[in-house]
Amino acid sequence: MTASKLHLHEKTKTLSWELKDGTIELALHHPPCNEIGTAMLEDLEQFVTALEAAGEKAAALIVYSRQEAGFSAGADLRELYAASLGLTAAERVSGVRAFLERVHRVLSAIDGSPLTTIAAVHGVTFGGGFELALACDLIIADKMARFCFPELRLGLIPGFGGIPRLRRDIGNSVVRDLLLTGRSINAAKAMATGLVSQVAAEGEALQVARATAAQACKFDRTASMAAKRFLKPIPHEELRREIDVFCELFERPAVMEGLRKFSENTSAHPYLP
Repeated sequence: MTASKLHLHEKTKTLSWELKDGTIELALHHPPCNEIGTAMLEDLEQFVTALEAAGEKAAALIVYSRQEAGFSAGADLRELYAASLGLTAAERVSGVRAFLERVHRVLSAIDGSPLTTIAAVHGVTFGGGFELALACDLIIADKMARFCFPELRLGLIPGFGGIPRLRRDIGNSVVRDLLLTGRSINAAKAMATGLVSQVAAEGEALQVARATAAQACKFDRTASMAAKRFLKPIPHEELRREIDVFCELFERPAVMEGLRKFSENTSAHPYLP
């Protein structure tokens, strides 16, 4: 097996990927619900490096989850809280800024990939998991999927690029509703707002995504890339500002208290409304 083929079919601790018929499939499998912490970020960084090398061999990318609970519950808040204990406010902010900048590089690589990128989501698609889906060109949702930005409950805003990407894709009224209420919306509502491109039957999102990817693979790559650059500019300045605002909020003692309460929550799914 050549080195290039190794890069097209690999499994790491939290995710795996392989090339099938011109489509790269990235599977998230980090229990309990694909929380994005240090381990998953390192694996995602490894993936986007491989993605650059594999680009000539593929035309589409599908991101999906093998966890029953859903696509992703977002940032690993328990890890964030534990890493922040005993640090000064300045040290906490420095650490979280470095982490966010790494996450942004990964999501912007997916956002700007020349491939047609598809998130096939089900169940919980919250916070940073929602932001990962928003980096993709298309979101195909199982009818039981739910989308939410719960960050304001912790005294924060989304930090993985969610606000700029959501504003780019749909109307401001929907963005304000999701952010300022913290409510979740179902797949049908998400499709009605233009957030989701297709709603699939329960358990069928990946199959629909595969059919969509097969259709996308039929087109001329150069034309597809040109269309994507025209339709989907990356809001770099707003993304940088989002990190700044997140870090300003993260300094406050109220945020650490919110993270403490979340970390001490013993329910199976503390991220659910």
